[in-house]
Amino acid sequence: MRDCSKAGLCACGSYTSLVCQHRGASPLPRRPAMRHRLMPRYRTGESPMLKRPLALFAGLALSCCAVIAQAADVLRVSAIPDEAPTELLRKFKPLGEYLEQQLGMKVQFVPVADYPAVVESLASDRLDLAWLGGFTFVQVHLKDPKATPLVQREQDAKFTSKFITANPDVKSLKDLKGKTFAFGSISSTSGSLMPRYFMLKNDNIKPEEYFSRVAYSGAHDATAAWVQAGKADAGVLNASVWDKLVAAGKVDTSKVKVFATTPEYFDYNWTVRGNMDPALKEKIKQAFLALDPAKPADKAILDLQAASRFIETKPENYAGTEQAAREAGLLK
Repeated sequence: MRDCSKAGLCACGSYTSLVCQHRGASPLPRRPAMRHRLMPRYRTGESPMLKRPLALFAGLALSCCAVIAQAADVLRVSAIPDEAPTELLRKFKPLGEYLEQQLGMKVQFVPVADYPAVVESLASDRLDLAWLGGFTFVQVHLKDPKATPLVQREQDAKFTSKFITANPDVKSLKDLKGKTFAFGSISSTSGSLMPRYFMLKNDNIKPEEYFSRVAYSGAHDATAAWVQAGKADAGVLNASVWDKLVAAGKVDTSKVKVFATTPEYFDYNWTVRGNMDPALKEKIKQAFLALDPAKPADKAILDLQAASRFIETKPENYAGTEQAAREAGLLK
């Protein structure tokens, strides 16, 4: 039985994020008080006082091992909360079912409150697989150098961010001096880091000095909603979410316009924890690569991931992201 919020030592001494099955068991029986009489002698190995604790220990060890084996049969998956939680779950459900079929194991989606929670959970082995942005991958990789990005969508090798506004007087970043501006999460690659980096590199703009107020909406769809509602004069979000919002009619394009686009950069990927069994790691990678847009069921999964297909990626692809984070002052 799983308890995702607690971790501890089970009776066999193994550290596990699962609650041991014997946790609620009654305490071991107390040893009877010794009476003032001579105890009969027993041959070696026949003492009932010795047999009882050995039997109890063996039972507890088997129970604990069963729990650990159960944990190995569950793939714990999460994602950076760059959209509403209900949307993340909707997008993941068919993919999770597909992975269960391909891997022959249960797949459990674990929602998180914020970006740092995904980073900490994957780096500390409380998650097995996570959908990360380029910057959150860098943060995980600095904590766990063996954490491995397996695949990315084809467009993630040339990702962009969109600057949007509902103010008809804004034609470029130069028109935003002294106005309000919205990023997504401070840990977002496409909603904060890379736009901030390109503003500094290409326009010598330091947001906190250039704008009258800088705010963080927490998610890309929230940024679009803020700009449309006039809570910020302009904002920036990833191109994929912008396209999806437009296609779904969730943004009024008669009011909200794109006025600038960043240069391309590497972004999202699926990353596994560093100490994952290599065979399982390879099976996960091959499962993603096997998704075929020519097959209707696979295409439905890919469409929910806003992917034409998945391709392999590697840690070196995010060296530029790490450099951008250091230059933007987001990494020390």
